Amino acid sequence: MTQPLDLDEGQRTELKGMRRTAARRMVTAWEAPVFHLTVEVDMTEASRAKIVVPGATVTDVLVRATAHALIFVPAVNVHVDGEAVVSFPRAHVGIAVATDKGLTVPIIHNADQLNLEEIAQRRRDIVGRARSGGLGRDDITGGTFTISNLGMLGVTRFDAIVNAPQAAILAVGATIRRHVWTEDGGSWRPIAELTLTSDHRALDGAVAAEFLGALKTKLEAPL
Repeated sequence: MTQPLDLDEGQRTELKGMRRTAARRMVTAWEAPVFHLTVEVDMTEASRAKIVVPGATVTDVLVRATAHALIFVPAVNVHVDGEAVVSFPRAHVGIAVATDKGLTVPIIHNADQLNLEEIAQRRRDIVGRARSGGLGRDDITGGTFTISNLGMLGVTRFDAIVNAPQAAILAVGATIRRHVWTEDGGSWRPIAELTLTSDHRALDGAVAAEFLGALKTKLEAPL
């Protein structure tokens, strides 16, 4: 005979700090009309770039390529403010970082003006301080776009939630070797799936597709 569920056995934990802030932003984001677009990117050159620049990672290459794509397609580098869209001349790229206290998004400001080595240095600094609890207010404000990379955890593809008031977020899946067919038979290539979640109030499908195209081009020839 099935025993009735004893609800008193559960332990209630109030959301605090980062988790409370993240929960509030997610509720706001879910209210936005969003759409998703996905592209496959050959990561051969991106992987090579991290070897050329000591200390760089694929995330650093992603940040640099994203920043350049945001400047090339400035319509994506915006905030949604009620019934208005706020544009920004510089790309301030956030990196989603999981910590013991919850998800936080430290920002690499003016990423479009930095080379790969400078981005790698800043990424190491802010991610380290994010995990040690040493971020200041300036480190987590002013972002115009966010990258969420779960590829290192084996996730091949996912849809990220827009980090309001930003208009878009990039979800990066794992790089997997796949056979790419060509006229001469093809070859095995490292392929990653990148999915852009966009707020339809600010972005149309064509603009989002143009941004992904620019990002794909930059990632496949980062140097």
